[in-house]
Amino acid sequence: MRILIIEDETAAAINLRSMLQHVVPDAEIVAVLESVEESVEFFTTDKSRIDLVFMDIHLADGESFRIFDSVDIEAPVVFTTAYDQYALRAFKVNSIDYLLKPFKEEDLQRALDKLSRLSAADRSQHKARVDEMVASQAERPRVILVRFKDKIIPVSVDQIAYFYTFAEKVSLTTLSGDSYPVDKTLETLQGMLADDEFFRANRQFIISRRAVKDIAVWFGSRLALNLLVDTPERIIISKARVPEFKQWLSFS
Repeated sequence: MRILIIEDETAAAINLRSMLQHVVPDAEIVAVLESVEESVEFFTTDKSRIDLVFMDIHLADGESFRIFDSVDIEAPVVFTTAYDQYALRAFKVNSIDYLLKPFKEEDLQRALDKLSRLSAADRSQHKARVDEMVASQAERPRVILVRFKDKIIPVSVDQIAYFYTFAEKVSLTTLSGDSYPVDKTLETLQGMLADDEFFRANRQFIISRRAVKDIAVWFGSRLALNLLVDTPERIIISKARVPEFKQWLSFS
């Protein structure tokens, strides 16, 4: 089996290679690539057979979905990520293409076992699902349209610090401190936004990674967040969600 690894974290790449050598000792690791650019160049110039690709979603120069914009990858892809991404939920059932970091050898073995059972039709369906996922990622909005007086203003998603809801009204605040009403619920916005960039902190807030200034340990093993801009109330992460938040904030 010829395996390609696309992973920009050296420790993660070494760990995955070690696991593969233990689980499938006869496998050949063709290459370990670290970026979108490097991966596109590989698939463009190297036409040798690849049986399986392990692909981290978050690479140094952007999301690995961008690779699919430039090249056609025929081999099955096992996506690896530190996030329990909403966009990937469909891949958790009876598929070989999703491993949540940190994963163990038994997780890797299960993925490889599923791969061995794939028929030609299954592989075709797998590729169609990957294409659908890539397309859904590409559809994520780059701006949020808001109304201000008699104008409609496009606010860049990259400039948003947080979304807040109170009395059934939703607003967004930018990193520069400007606030605007939004005609969508937090639930709708949560489905629109990239999960690696925005986090649903609680019922009142969706926060941007860019806006997090520091974190304080709060009563009852909770966390209190301070953002780069003022917030109408303190942002508290519940004890149950602390591990998820730390993982979200720690990985890019």
